[in-house]
Amino acid sequence: MIKKLLATATAVAALSAAAATADAAQCANTVWNKVMQRGKVIVGVKADYKPWGFRDPSGNIVGMEVDMAREMADAMGVELELVAVQSSNRMQFLEQGKVDMFIATMSDRPDRRKLVGIPGPNYYTSGTNVMAPKAVGLKKWEDLQGKPVCGKQGAFYNKIVTDRYGVQIVAFTGNAEAKQALRDKKCVAWVYDDSSIMSDLSSGSYDDYEMPLNSEDDTPWGLAVPIDEKNCIFGNFMSGLQYNWLSSGKLIELERKWGIQPTQFLANQKQRFKDWIEGKQ
Repeated sequence: MIKKLLATATAVAALSAAAATADAAQCANTVWNKVMQRGKVIVGVKADYKPWGFRDPSGNIVGMEVDMAREMADAMGVELELVAVQSSNRMQFLEQGKVDMFIATMSDRPDRRKLVGIPGPNYYTSGTNVMAPKAVGLKKWEDLQGKPVCGKQGAFYNKIVTDRYGVQIVAFTGNAEAKQALRDKKCVAWVYDDSSIMSDLSSGSYDDYEMPLNSEDDTPWGLAVPIDEKNCIFGNFMSGLQYNWLSSGKLIELERKWGIQPTQFLANQKQRFKDWIEGKQ
């Protein structure tokens, strides 16, 4: 019996050693090492999605996610180079090595995790909300019952708010048409993604409008590193950095800095990750 136990223990130890060796072999840390040797990290960010990433009057890319990229570079002890990306090319830029990583308003989805490394905890979220004239005075979702609400054809938000709150969706082929219809008073509100609405409200073209309701059906956002480095140095570093941003309230500060309507998500995450002895001394 003792010999059998020893043999089993030896086998387990051998398997564990083999697994550790395999994990080490998988972590070549190619991009991380290149960044360290270069002394510069190249980060993909939005340049057309105010206030998360946009160009200022001088042409510089600024915004909340740009500040996050700068915080990251400082923590790594390297210089920062920004590359403008769009939703249609951000993953390709990472796969092709045009950027080392990106922070670019990307929803975290299972299909995307097959292409890029998305380390947790997720740093932000977006959900369903409406933009409406301040004069309408919406206070809760139920205020929309039976009222015409502009929407984009095919958007999943339309069915959700119809089934849940009994709104009358007036669908248009594009967002521009839907928002023009809102201006023309063909509907009392426009239903869409709250981050897109906040981008419009930050543009200066909708000063008489607001996003008055609590967002629903949140979808977390994820930043991305090369998929082979998600569970290696780069991914683990970004996990720790995101944890620090959430627990310290840093992202809440950045929301405030960039005039972004406070999200319940960040408040909840700060509470979730707070130091257990905080406030006890």
